[in-house]
Amino acid sequence: MSAPSFEAIWGAVPYPALVLGADDAICAANPAAESFGAVSARHMEGRPLGRFLGEDSAVLDVVRQARRSGVSVAQYDILVGWGDQAALSHNIHAAPLNENDGAVLLLIHPLGMADKMDRSLGHRSAARSVTGMAAMLAHEIRNPLAGISGAAQLLEMGLGDADRELTSLIQTEAARIGKLVDRVEQFGDLRPAQRRPLNIHDVLDRARRAARAGFAAHARFSEDYDPSLPPTAGDPDQLLQVFQNLLKNAAEAVPKVGGSITISTAYAPGVKMQRPGGGSESLPLLVTITDNGPGVPEGLVRDIFDPFVSSKVNGTGLGLSLVSKLIADHGGVVECDSRPGRTRFRVRLPVWRGAAPDEKERAGSGVVVSEAEA
Repeated sequence: MSAPSFEAIWGAVPYPALVLGADDAICAANPAAESFGAVSARHMEGRPLGRFLGEDSAVLDVVRQARRSGVSVAQYDILVGWGDQAALSHNIHAAPLNENDGAVLLLIHPLGMADKMDRSLGHRSAARSVTGMAAMLAHEIRNPLAGISGAAQLLEMGLGDADRELTSLIQTEAARIGKLVDRVEQFGDLRPAQRRPLNIHDVLDRARRAARAGFAAHARFSEDYDPSLPPTAGDPDQLLQVFQNLLKNAAEAVPKVGGSITISTAYAPGVKMQRPGGGSESLPLLVTITDNGPGVPEGLVRDIFDPFVSSKVNGTGLGLSLVSKLIADHGGVVECDSRPGRTRFRVRLPVWRGAAPDEKERAGSGVVVSEAEA
């Protein structure tokens, strides 16, 4: 067997790879880089890297450090945004090609689904910790809360108008605490999902209709569905709750005038979850909910699914944590990427394969073992 040509090796590199000149202009780009930037190599070549990444990009610092030191330099988990794409975490490797001409090979490694799955499983564990607290809250808080509210009502009957304002405040705050306990108590439902084959579009349509009739009446909806999607394995009521929560989150984020929410579905094979009992399960069904709100603060994006983490002034931080728990219970994963003017939640779910996997096996699911996209 003859040695493969440079072109074959260059084309087979699975990560975006760029050759940069001494002036940081792009000299060559492999096919993965073209796909990554949605720009042809011909359009990139001869243009400075900063034009695509921004002149203040940390990637340029890595490239220049490699050129100055003459050795390979790596920097992990830094934000990279190409053009108008959202900035996402990547690992960067830069290595000088020649000592004299200043050429540098740049490799961009997107943090793949394995990292996202690890975080999703971590969110699931955190949600289970809230589960143990939920039962205690329901028992230890509801009874005295009812007593406080009842006592305030009795006091109100014998007070003047000025003092009734205070008892009304007590009742209002007691009701608010009661609603918070109701939301936390949802984590205490340990019943396994009653999975059966279902059309994900039926669930999305129910969630959309409910949203348009209520909390999202001010938003403009658009749908981009793939009608050929096979059925997924799921509990329709739990998945309805998931998508209602995501739509409510989007509706609260978009502006009252000009707010838009897009729901799309696609078949995206390549992401698989390994199970300890052997074998793996593919997550090819992709549901994306996009809004044109101001975006999630950069410091919260990675932790947005953790319990009690919220970007809202009066948010409890439980809605998205419940979403993560329910999707993990279905063997799927949910992720978020956000920038000002566009926030996108992606939900990946398995296809119905007949008998549902054993729940105990599901609870110990591992990380992604193969992926076709970052």
